[in-house]
Amino acid sequence: MAIQLYDLAAAEDDRRYSPYCWRVKMALKHKGLDFETVPWRMIEKDVIAPYKATTVPVLVDGSNSVYDSWAIALYLDEVYPSRPRLFGGTEARTLADFFNQWTVKSVHPAILRVIILDIFGKLPEKDKAYFRQSREKRFGMTLEQLGADPKGAVAAFRGALDPVRPVLWPWPALWVFIEFQSRSLSRMGLSKNRGRARQLKKAQSWNLLSGLIV
Repeated sequence: MAIQLYDLAAAEDDRRYSPYCWRVKMALKHKGLDFETVPWRMIEKDVIAPYKATTVPVLVDGSNSVYDSWAIALYLDEVYPSRPRLFGGTEARTLADFFNQWTVKSVHPAILRVIILDIFGKLPEKDKAYFRQSREKRFGMTLEQLGADPKGAVAAFRGALDPVRPVLWPWPALWVFIEFQSRSLSRMGLSKNRGRARQLKKAQSWNLLSGLIV
């Protein structure tokens, strides 16, 4: 049985917009593992409850299940050590974890202000009330207030990338990925999976790339 990945979807099944789920799909592709995705919506908590998860990604591999993109990456390297590794060793894994934490805390909040209203507009109707309530509680303001200044939010997002520009500048492939991810997020993940795959082939170094996407 192929690995299953529960993947956050918008109103249409083929619109997948979660960067956390993208990370897992890229990891699975890198390791050459067959998998199928299962479109999942935010209020479908009962679907993933058997796996002790409340959000996606959730990976189901036979009798094993893992949730959280970072935990899934660690699981894949542990269970499939003969496949290409996601991390080159302890040092690479530690560096990737640092970038993971920095991205979640510094980059994601900045880009969310750019795309929050676009995301809301593309959600299935059944998810909209939950999305509004949970995000407004998290940020202490309405969605409209959060997304009121998209141009200013783009500038803030670019500023959030300043600490890594000197590191990434010698690696054009990584800038290809960042540009791809930024454009995809700003379009709320409207690209088809095939188009994403063509872009991702341009990324040459997983050990460095994993720090930004895992």
